[in-house]
Amino acid sequence: MYLWCVCVAVGRMIQTLPIGEPVQGVTSLDNHLYVLRRKSFEQIEVYDINSYRLLRTFRVPALDAASDIVACRYNRCAYISDNSQMSVHKVALPDATVTQWLVNDKLARLSLTVTHSVLVTCILVRKIKEFSTDGQLLRELTLPQDTVSPWHTIQLSSGEFIVCHGRHDQLHRVCLIGSDGSLVKSHGGENGSGSQQMHAPAHMAVDRNGFVFVVDVKNHRVLLLSPVLNYIREVVLRKQLRSKPLRVHLDSDRRRLYVTDNQYKDGKLAAGQVLVFTV
Repeated sequence: MYLWCVCVAVGRMIQTLPIGEPVQGVTSLDNHLYVLRRKSFEQIEVYDINSYRLLRTFRVPALDAASDIVACRYNRCAYISDNSQMSVHKVALPDATVTQWLVNDKLARLSLTVTHSVLVTCILVRKIKEFSTDGQLLRELTLPQDTVSPWHTIQLSSGEFIVCHGRHDQLHRVCLIGSDGSLVKSHGGENGSGSQQMHAPAHMAVDRNGFVFVVDVKNHRVLLLSPVLNYIREVVLRKQLRSKPLRVHLDSDRRRLYVTDNQYKDGKLAAGQVLVFTV
């Protein structure tokens, strides 16, 4: 399996979902693909994961500024981060019953731990907060001083964390963080477009063997890093995208990588779609 991932070439695009409102996240559960769009109604689109046929749409009441979505098979739900309310919305699936809890810090992206709790990356205070499925705060972990503007965190089976961070003139890195919050290893540094550089790494997916797919937003690409954070290759190229990737979701069972491709107008998100790649 290790050799399969190392030898994989540039991803081949096999499907393009319709262009519409900007896409803030994408996730899957069972045979359904869930696409989170930024709009005031019918925010969630549900697709058949095999045919990519739109099955239904539904709205999450009180959701204001959604920024990410992740689905949990164990708890049969999806979690959505809400920047304006500094909260997480839990959506039961498939009936879409919604509950909500406060994070009390400006939050970025979401992920699930190995024990099915929710990891919330808090961008301004450099913290990772872990919540139970009913919104109880389980623990907080403060990141190192130079891990400024963290966007997304994923917990590994070892208990360590992969964190991507960086904006403006800060360091732009993917970091391996110990369970105690210490920096173990990093990839990147000052922003740039070389193989050892990134410019706004904002979202990630990790496969079962620890390989890391990184959305490199301002370089318009998705990178593949090894389990020890060495550069392997670009798996999604600039020429395969209309504009900027913002989110990524990996379906390891089907070997599918879902990448959100968002267009900007006058510096603001204007439209988006989801591109499906084989990896």
